[in-house]
Amino acid sequence: MRLRHIHGCEAFVADSPDVILRPEQQKGCWKEFFGNANPMELEIGMGKGRFLRELSRRKPDVNFIGLERYESVLMKAIQRKDREEESLSDADRHKNLYFICDAAERLPEFFAPGEISRIYLNFSDPWPKKSHAKRRLTSPEFLKRYEMVLKPEGTVEFKTDNTELFSWSLDSARAAGWEVLFSTEDLHSIPEGADNIMTEYEEKFSERGQKICKMIIGRTGKTRRSAHGDETDNG
Repeated sequence: MRLRHIHGCEAFVADSPDVILRPEQQKGCWKEFFGNANPMELEIGMGKGRFLRELSRRKPDVNFIGLERYESVLMKAIQRKDREEESLSDADRHKNLYFICDAAERLPEFFAPGEISRIYLNFSDPWPKKSHAKRRLTSPEFLKRYEMVLKPEGTVEFKTDNTELFSWSLDSARAAGWEVLFSTEDLHSIPEGADNIMTEYEEKFSERGQKICKMIIGRTGKTRRSAHGDETDNG
C-alpha cells in the first residue's frame, strides 16, 4: 500500500520534542538520556502509536522507544499523543516514551549490546514475494540485529493476522537458533490474551473475524514469558 505523503511532515517531526533526531549519539547512554536505569523496550514499525502509548501508561517504570521510518505516519502518532496529553499536567505526561524516525536496519547503530529488554513487532509488512523475504522483520537478517541490541534474556514479541507469515516467522526463528517461548494462532480466545493491547490494525482485523497470531521468542531457555509479558525464572 502506497503511503500518502503529508506536506510539512518532515519539519513537524524534526521540531517535535518527542523525537530523538540523532539516536546514534545516545548509543550506550540511554540511561543518561532517560535519567534512570529502568529497562528499555522498543516497538519497530509503531504506526500511529496506539499500542505504545497504552503500554507506556501501564508500565511507568519502563522506558519506551517507538521506531517508525515514515515521517507522515510518525506525525500522526505525535499528534495523537499530544491530543491525549493536552489536558494532563506536566507530571502526568509520558516521560517514558520517545520516538525515532529511521529504518530498523540501523538498530545496532542506535543501541549498544544489552540496552533493549524487549522488542515488539506488531502487524509488520508481510513482504509476500519470496525475493523480498529478507525485508521481513522476522527474517534471519533482522533477528541478527535484534540479538545485537537485546539483553541475553531479552525477547521479541510478534503479532500478525497473516497465518502464512506467522508460520514462516516461527520457522525463521527456530532456524536462526531462537527458542519459541510462546505461540498461538488465536490470541483473543485464550486466557493469556486477556491483557493484550490492540493496535489500530488489530482492532480492524478482529472486527472482521480474523484470528490474531502471536509468538514470543528468546535467545535462552532461562526466562519464560506469557503472552501478556509476565516473567517466570525457570533457573
